[in-house]
Amino acid sequence: MKRELGIARCGLACCLCTENNVCQGCNSADCPDYETCENRKCTLAKGIGHCYECQKPCRKGLLAKIKPYAFTLFARKYGEERLLDCLQANERKGVQYHCTGLTGDYDAFDDVDALMDFILTGQR
Repeated sequence: MKRELGIARCGLACCLCTENNVCQGCNSADCPDYETCENRKCTLAKGIGHCYECQKPCRKGLLAKIKPYAFTLFARKYGEERLLDCLQANERKGVQYHCTGLTGDYDAFDDVDALMDFILTGQR
């Protein structure tokens, strides 16, 4: 885990992304979606660093997907450091994050609350 990369503006876990050998996160021009990311554009326009800092209910951009949405809600409720702590603990337990060719353990949910519980515990 590259904790220093933290969480993307939309809630995705840059710190666990397998593209980290080239991508340095949302604020880097190396990000594959640097120019087109709707969540990056929105947070920049609002002067905030992450979607979780905004209190308006929103499902635009990548927040339309359950994983970044749940990660955003988790960070809003518990803070980004707690989210990173949980992701790191889960990684040590063998929980896998999505990567090319692999559906990760966080991808197997269709309920936001269940996914948030999984983030906290690393257990189904």
